[in-house]
Amino acid sequence: MRKELVETLSKMTEEEERILKENGAISKELYTSEDEFVIDAAKLLEKGKLIAIRPHTRFAYFPVHRHNYIEMLVMIKGNLTTKIVDGDTLFLSEGDILLMNRHTRHEIMPCSSDDIAVNIIILPEFFSRSDVSYDRENVLRDFIITSLSEKKNHSDYLLYHTKDMIAVDNLVENLIWTLTSGHKGMNQIVNTTMNLLLMNLSALSSDTLKDMGSKGQQTTISALEYIDHNYKNGTLEELASVTGYSTAYLSRLLKSHTGSNFKQLLQTRKLQQAAYYLENTTLTTEKIIEKIGYENSAYFYRKFSEKYGCSPRDYRKKVSVLG
Repeated sequence: MRKELVETLSKMTEEEERILKENGAISKELYTSEDEFVIDAAKLLEKGKLIAIRPHTRFAYFPVHRHNYIEMLVMIKGNLTTKIVDGDTLFLSEGDILLMNRHTRHEIMPCSSDDIAVNIIILPEFFSRSDVSYDRENVLRDFIITSLSEKKNHSDYLLYHTKDMIAVDNLVENLIWTLTSGHKGMNQIVNTTMNLLLMNLSALSSDTLKDMGSKGQQTTISALEYIDHNYKNGTLEELASVTGYSTAYLSRLLKSHTGSNFKQLLQTRKLQQAAYYLENTTLTTEKIIEKIGYENSAYFYRKFSEKYGCSPRDYRKKVSVLG
């Protein structure tokens, strides 16, 4: 990252100056109006914006809290230690990107002047925009996004090691510069850059996610990748054969990590693919039903309506108007 941008992010904030002068703690009133320590996006984000940035406050312990937004913690320089409540202790270093959903409760140990991190605040509404350009065919990417934006029993966080990955480095630098430049009318640039950054993160290999958590989480990713490629005819028995685990273990694991069982995940993937075909092809609904592996068309229509709130025909009309 450019030296001048790092210098900008390293500047002492008023809160940090007060902490050093008084040997004090963070000022909760800067972050929340609630009794429970829930950091409120309304206190950090200008009205009308979906994304904002603020340097992480150094020199003081940050007590257990959660956010009412999605947090992207980017480690610019130095190190940072955070502990997930009832979960892992994470040690971040330069180039790491930590994504946490709205329901993750964690604490952060004090940082020194050379430990530079930025908190990027992302409202959940960002992920429901009509121009979001993630590949909707990829269930692993869908897992990442839903784990951020929905109150389900998904993994609390995703930790990416991206040091020296040029594409990610450039996008992070562009995003931070745009957010800190103060120029007006940059919302679209910010949103598009964030889209590209998340697309790059979601395309990274499992090796980059090696500290995401336990072996069970890695097995969950393998299961989701299997579903992504075998949604038409995949079975839990075949998945067990591929992974080397029993069907009973996989059932418990998927339910624990995603909030859904294998059948529900497979169904979600089928419906996602149906929506993709409706948006991007002229295939008839009956042909789509055949291609995604449903034999009972009435069941498909019912499940599609439950997920998307309308019939396949109306869905196609809706996305056509939005496009």
